[in-house]
Amino acid sequence: MHGKITMAAAMMIAVGAVQADGDIKRGQKLFEECVACHAPERGATSGVGPTLHGVMGRKAGEVADFRYSPAMKRSGLTWNERELDAYIAEPQKKIPGNRMPYSGMPEARDRADLIAYLMATFK
Repeated sequence: MHGKITMAAAMMIAVGAVQADGDIKRGQKLFEECVACHAPERGATSGVGPTLHGVMGRKAGEVADFRYSPAMKRSGLTWNERELDAYIAEPQKKIPGNRMPYSGMPEARDRADLIAYLMATFK
């Protein structure tokens, strides 16, 4: 039992390390797809999606000028590496009923790079 817990903890640390070590430049390139809906600038008005400035540590569904789905408002999430990774991978699985028209980013490396960029740029 102790060995399983130790292994699970090691795996969680490894996943976090991969995300923290993501390629920021590659993440910036991947973010170009996100800009179609999400404004990156501080003080930007939300468009199709909410602004991502300040996303890290922010509660989901709380950008004042954006009309969120009831599912997003009820999610209770606070955005961090782990929550963003799961949401970007499969938005509808993570928060069923959310309105983001995006099927997800299946590649873990892509998500790690994108999250590294978000963390470095939109704290």
